[in-house]
Amino acid sequence: MRRPGVGGPVEGVEHPDHRVEFHLSPGDIQAVRFGISPGHELAHAVRVLLRPEQHPLQWGWLRAVRDRLPRESFGLLATVIGDDGYLPDFLTATPRWDMTPEAELEALRLSDLDPMRVDFGKMVLRSSGPRQRILREMQERPRRARAMIADAWSEVWDAVLAPVWPQLERLLRADISVRSRTIATAGIAGMSAGLHPKVSWGDGAVRVSLRRHSERVDCRGGGLVLVPSVMSSWGCMVLTEPPAQPTLFYPARGVTAGWARDAQDVADALGALLGPARASILLAAGSARTTSQVATDAGIAASTASHHLTVLRDAGLVSSERAGARMLHLRTPLGEAMVGAVL
Repeated sequence: MRRPGVGGPVEGVEHPDHRVEFHLSPGDIQAVRFGISPGHELAHAVRVLLRPEQHPLQWGWLRAVRDRLPRESFGLLATVIGDDGYLPDFLTATPRWDMTPEAELEALRLSDLDPMRVDFGKMVLRSSGPRQRILREMQERPRRARAMIADAWSEVWDAVLAPVWPQLERLLRADISVRSRTIATAGIAGMSAGLHPKVSWGDGAVRVSLRRHSERVDCRGGGLVLVPSVMSSWGCMVLTEPPAQPTLFYPARGVTAGWARDAQDVADALGALLGPARASILLAAGSARTTSQVATDAGIAASTASHHLTVLRDAGLVSSERAGARMLHLRTPLGEAMVGAVL
């Protein structure tokens, strides 16, 4: 069950003693990992669209997408998601590093019906009027509801997030890279302290202040999944209910009102700093590629690509590792942070 944290545009009064504690054994600490959740981003995009006045960091994105909303599909998702509070678990699969929007949508289409009925039941209890009636009908016919929600998910995604997914994903990966390096240099405690003002570390536990809920979660050797978010940039949410792995969603670093600007603008800004060719190589270095692949993608000679990669590597922006007979090149955490900072 996803429970919202505090620190943003939500109703209710914070109780000073309400917090969730994720208790980590030595094995859990080794299993702390990061993930990406396109479904979480879409759910919060819907909430931003429902309450735009509460999300000033998203106004640049809002101006670009509000006129192309598919009204019927958006209305269905708005009914299911609501503008605050409980967020049904079936909307997202377990976040992972390589999660894609396509994989998220496929998981939604195949999600178990029994847990979906339970989620609908929780939403029925938390709603009233026409919304409650629609949710109750969905609870009674979950197979039909699942297909309708998945179709609406796909249509709304294509309209409002697919055009900016490259920019959004770069911010998420830049955040993960920087925080992974912090774990290596300052440990879990140092990294946790920088996630959000309402997140802290103590006595072997990651603690998250919430509005209305307290819980002690024993991660039981399975670790904790940490998921940055661009669209829920105001605060944290937690996922604690089995069989889901304990998960903490937190605001990604570097989210400004201009995060959704056109990808060409980003390339131009980096180009002014690094030169167009190196900027292009750095922007494309989010996945490992060989020198010949870099050259082909950039439309330059292999020798020229090798020279640019050497400059980027010497600056600490790209790392190069041998895999058999091939040399693979990938952005470093510093490179991720630079791309994120430009965004």
